[in-house]
Amino acid sequence: MSSEAPLQLKPRLAISVDQAQAMVRRISPNASVLGVTELRGGEISTVVEIALADGPTCILKAYPEALQWKMAKEVLVLGLLQNLGTAIPKILLADDTRSVIDLNYVLMTRLDGTVLGRREAALSEAELLAIYAEMGAALRRINDVTLDSFGYIGLNGVWTAHPSNHAYMSAQLDRKLTEFGTRGGDSVLAARLRDRVTAQQHLFEAATVPRLCHYDFHAGNVLVTSQGEPHLTGIVDFENATSGDPLMDIAKALYYFTEKDAPKREGLLAGYGPIARPDWQQTLDLYRMYCTLELWCWMAQIGKHDALADLTRELANGV
Repeated sequence: MSSEAPLQLKPRLAISVDQAQAMVRRISPNASVLGVTELRGGEISTVVEIALADGPTCILKAYPEALQWKMAKEVLVLGLLQNLGTAIPKILLADDTRSVIDLNYVLMTRLDGTVLGRREAALSEAELLAIYAEMGAALRRINDVTLDSFGYIGLNGVWTAHPSNHAYMSAQLDRKLTEFGTRGGDSVLAARLRDRVTAQQHLFEAATVPRLCHYDFHAGNVLVTSQGEPHLTGIVDFENATSGDPLMDIAKALYYFTEKDAPKREGLLAGYGPIARPDWQQTLDLYRMYCTLELWCWMAQIGKHDALADLTRELANGV
């Protein structure tokens, strides 16, 4: 394994009422803070709810020291989605001055609803199919946003822009396979994965237009009505957004589904609509391998080594 220290995520900070007051008064001089509550969820950033006496509750999101640039990225991506047709957070304040807390943070509007993941266990198969169909339709609208080049989105747009999806994914896979080896991954397995990429890389060529991908579209980042029949009320957390192939976004959305999650898969694909691509199922399988490789490298980077054995088996079973 690499001797590199694990990446530190989710800042350990307690936001006081006085600090929250200083933040919200930059956007509403007469606002009065009633309380501050840290919210569950979110692996990277600390997310806090700020209740106001005379206004709507807002959300504070603070970014870890090593990933301060993600603040500007989230502001950029949310700006691309103002006409999405599904509620997304509106940025009220983006602060990189570190005058109140020693981290970059944003204040955002709080969306209505509850996290889908908290309701799923009580939903019927028909309800799961229906809500995932709504999600699929929303994902398609996200993917309808086009950009100028393929690549990962950074604080000012696409970082290391690539002229084609083939060029982008070839570079990404080479980088992740190299990282796999550097962080202690099996060299024989890495060689087998490279062989698979070489044999199937032509599948990347079918994506010719760079499109916005949420790339973390799951039940933890989707809000739905709190009671009764679930309906989509909002989408959050665009930290991982990229400019790429929509099939990569779909593959990531389907990644954690098991056989028992068939209604979710069927609903998401039905809501997304027809995929006019040759070999799209095969392409999804290739992107799934990439997602697994990427997750392996991420878990190694943040020090969650107990997750690597299962991910290694998944990689080995796919080649």
